[in-house]
Amino acid sequence: MKSYLLISFVALALVFSSCQDCEQQTSLKDDQLAIENLLEQYIIANERQDFDLIQDIWAPDSDIILYGTDSEDQLMGWINIKKAVKNQFSQISETYISVSDQFIKINCSGNTGWFAERLNYNFIYKGEAHTYSGLRFTGVVEKIEGKWMLVQAHLSLPAHVGVGK
Repeated sequence: MKSYLLISFVALALVFSSCQDCEQQTSLKDDQLAIENLLEQYIIANERQDFDLIQDIWAPDSDIILYGTDSEDQLMGWINIKKAVKNQFSQISETYISVSDQFIKINCSGNTGWFAERLNYNFIYKGEAHTYSGLRFTGVVEKIEGKWMLVQAHLSLPAHVGVGK
């Protein structure tokens, strides 16, 4: 009788633990899709120069950071990132960005994620077409009050890639 109760208890514990794993996996899949959507919205916001959407994607904090492609592009805090985005939008037009090789990972507690992807960034600057090919975009997202937001990002160009016309 005791062994029957022990076996029943162990079996029941396994069922409940596997259900929790399924729920966690479902939640992480939902979070993965939410982060994919966030990154897609960031591309759309840049293409459309939709500053309100950019503002909705970045956490509005003073300790977030964006490293750009120039060595002096170390933007700390939303105020500095906001100025840089507005400046960029005022100088370029007809932006088209294609994404490839996207990788997203979420920590086991489901509140922090990180990503990497490659971008081909095409735009008009001073009346001429320009392209950044193979731009690397990496960063960290955090779930803040139930919403995924960018808290750190880094854009870089491979050493062999330059700005083309």
